[in-house]
Amino acid sequence: MILVDSSVLIDFFRGRETPAVARLSALEADAEASPWALPLVCFQEVLQGARDEREWKRLREALETQELVGPADPEAVHVEAARIFFECRRRGLTVRSSTDCLIAALTLERGDALLHDDADFEAIARVRPLRTLRG
Repeated sequence: MILVDSSVLIDFFRGRETPAVARLSALEADAEASPWALPLVCFQEVLQGARDEREWKRLREALETQELVGPADPEAVHVEAARIFFECRRRGLTVRSSTDCLIAALTLERGDALLHDDADFEAIARVRPLRTLRG
């Protein structure tokens, strides 16, 4: 399974052409061969970026059709996210978003790969065995 980060979804919905968006489009075209899902927190991130009510409704309708995933053990995933942030900081790696640490911890818990377009995940992959895809 491939989890898709909001960094890719935002570009996708804005019509930007990036390697990660192209990869998401390919995943959509062949969902059986390469199933993908959306972390619940990314569902939230995309919705909270809506510019108006019309866009909110369009995003909600599009995202509700996707498989949404959350942690099997929420406490353990949050502890792991905090540990990831702590270890990155200790090694001099800047992670700008604690939410990215949460997404990474969820991806690791599930044993999935993460499709993203965010440098935070590459920093995290230097301290954890996070499988990342960038397009």
